[in-house]
Amino acid sequence: MNTNINGLNINYIDEGQGPLLVMLHGWGSNIDLFSGVIAFAKSKYHVVAMDMPGFGKSDEPEEPMNVDAFVDFVLAFIKKLYPEEKEVIFLGHSMGGRIIIKLASGIHDGRIKADFSIPKVILTDSAGIIPEKTEAQKKRTKRYHFYKNLIEKSGILKIDPDALNKLQKKFGSADYAAASPVMRKSLVMAVNEDLVPYMPSVTQPALLIWGDKDTATPLSDGQRMEKLMPEAGLAVINGAGHYAFLDNPYLYNRILGSFLGID
Repeated sequence: MNTNINGLNINYIDEGQGPLLVMLHGWGSNIDLFSGVIAFAKSKYHVVAMDMPGFGKSDEPEEPMNVDAFVDFVLAFIKKLYPEEKEVIFLGHSMGGRIIIKLASGIHDGRIKADFSIPKVILTDSAGIIPEKTEAQKKRTKRYHFYKNLIEKSGILKIDPDALNKLQKKFGSADYAAASPVMRKSLVMAVNEDLVPYMPSVTQPALLIWGDKDTATPLSDGQRMEKLMPEAGLAVINGAGHYAFLDNPYLYNRILGSFLGID
């Protein structure tokens, strides 16, 4: 299905009946990865998942989006398509969890305010905590800034206008290298925002599902979130990585079903 939000063509899925459950995917992902979770949850819930701006089959934004802008987008999406809903449950993976943390906290600097309450949230291998850099990472960052300064001040850009872009691709993450210039700026804004101060304000019952082999958002992040969020509980799936719902869909759905009352 398709809709237009703020001038962007947005691809989304709408299945099932019952309380509204909105799913937000992670960075570089899309709604297709949620297919197994959607198939499970739609037996008792009205499940909606959208390709976020710049991902899947949705349009890329003209300007970079920070976390507040993504929150605004989600609120605008719900306001347009489901204006009568008074309660919305959210499930988010990775970057999607980052958006939910800010949304559920009730604190964000966007232009739109929620017209609904959030009775509970599910965060799966969620982003939101800025990791401490290892010594190797610190040295790598130092080298990047050295070469960046060299390129900017040496006149190399006159010979090779794409030199900075090449440098950023070399030193950036795989997600960064694969992204367009607009989405790179969005990624940088997102990963550099620490959401720890918002977590104590996430007072809803919060189910945290984590793979113990997650290297992108390690289990220690989930353990810290559990301590910071007053009503959070952490469920760990042994052997699963960053995509716990794909690595062990049976156990993931059992845990989710227990929290949401799905048999």
